[in-house]
Amino acid sequence: MVNAFVGSMIGLEQTVVPLIGANEFDIQSNALIVSFIASFGLVKAFLNLFAGKISDKWGRKNVLILGWLFGIPVPIILILAPDWNWVIIANVFLGINQGLAWSMTVNMKIDLVGKEKRGFALGFNEFSGYFAVAIVGFITGYIASVYGLKPYPFYLGIIFAVLGLLISWLIVKDTRKFTLLEIETQDKSKPVDENNVEMNGNLKFVQVFLQTSWKNRSLLAISQAGLVNNLIFGVSWGLFTLYFSSYGLSANDIGFLKALHPGIWGVLQLATGFLSDKIGRKILIFPGMFIQSIGVWTILYSQEALGWVVGMSFLGLGTALVYPTLLAAISDIAHPNWRATSLGVYRFWRDMGFVIGAIGIGFIADLFNTFVAIQAVAWIGLASGIVVIFLMKETKT
Repeated sequence: MVNAFVGSMIGLEQTVVPLIGANEFDIQSNALIVSFIASFGLVKAFLNLFAGKISDKWGRKNVLILGWLFGIPVPIILILAPDWNWVIIANVFLGINQGLAWSMTVNMKIDLVGKEKRGFALGFNEFSGYFAVAIVGFITGYIASVYGLKPYPFYLGIIFAVLGLLISWLIVKDTRKFTLLEIETQDKSKPVDENNVEMNGNLKFVQVFLQTSWKNRSLLAISQAGLVNNLIFGVSWGLFTLYFSSYGLSANDIGFLKALHPGIWGVLQLATGFLSDKIGRKILIFPGMFIQSIGVWTILYSQEALGWVVGMSFLGLGTALVYPTLLAAISDIAHPNWRATSLGVYRFWRDMGFVIGAIGIGFIADLFNTFVAIQAVAWIGLASGIVVIFLMKETKT
C-alpha cells in the first residue's frame, strides 16, 4: 500500500509535466524540457546510494517517514510554479522522496522474506508502485484534458503524500530485526562461489561500491542493465510524451499510451518475479532488454495508434522481465550484512539512467531530431542485453 502511494507521486508527472514545459512555458528545447527528469534522477540516485546504509543505523521505518516528509512539498510547488525552475526544484524534492521511500519498501520486503521468495516479494513491491504510476498517469492525463494542465491534476498529489506519510508513521513496523536474524543464522562455512566473492559481511562502503560497480562481473552486468532500463524509462517519460504530442494527440490519449508501459510492467511483475525464483534470473534479464528495444523500434516505425499501443506494451513486457529480477539477483549475491548497501549502489547506477537519458538523449534530440534520439535508445537497449549474456553468471542457487 505504501509503495502504491510512492509510485503515485511519479504518476503525477508522467503525462502532465512535459506538456506543461512545451505548452505552458513554451520551451522549445527537448533537453531543457526533460531536465526535470535529470534533476529527479540525479538526486534519487545519490539518495539510493546512502539510503540502505542510513537505514541500517536509523531503522527502515524512520527513513521511510523522512522520505514522505520530502514528498509533501512536491505537488504544492508544481501547483504554484510560475516558471520551469520551480518544476526542477519540485523534482529535487521528488527525487529525495523516491530515493528514501522506494528504497525502504524494497529493503523491507527483502528483510521480510527468505531467499526462496525474493523474486516474488520484489515483483509484488514493484507491481504496486508501477501499477500506481500507470493509473495516476492516466487519471492526470484525463483531468488535464478536461480542466487544463494546472492546477487540478496535482491536487491528487497532496492526498497521496499525506496518506503515504500517515500509513508509514501509524501502521508500518520496522523490519531491520529480520535482517539481523538472517545475519545471525548465516552459514559462515558456505564456500565462496563465482558470484559471491565476498561471503563475509565486513565490507566497508567503498568495497561494496567497487564490488557492485566493477569488480564482480555479474554485479557489473546487473548494474549496467539497470542503468539502461531506466534510461529507456526516462525517455518514455519525457521524449515519448513530446513525440506523441507532435502527432496532435490530446493529453488524455497520451496519458493512455503512457500508462500502458508502467501498467503492463507493473502487473506482469507479479508473475516475472515469481518466475525468476523458479527458473533463474539471467534467463529473464537479457530477453527483457531485447524486448524493450523491439518496443522502442515498434513505436518509432509505426507512426499510428495501433503500433504505438503494441510498442508501449512491448516496453511494459520487457521491463517486467527485468525490473524485479535485477533486484533479486543483487540480493542473491550480496551478504545480508551489506545487502542494503549493495542494493543502494545498484539503484544509484540504475537511476543515473534517468540523468543520462534526459541529458544525453535530450541533447541528441536537439542536435538531430527526436527520431534519431529514440533510435539510439533502442540500440543501447540491445547492447545492454548482449553485455548481460557475456558477463553475468546465473545467481539463483
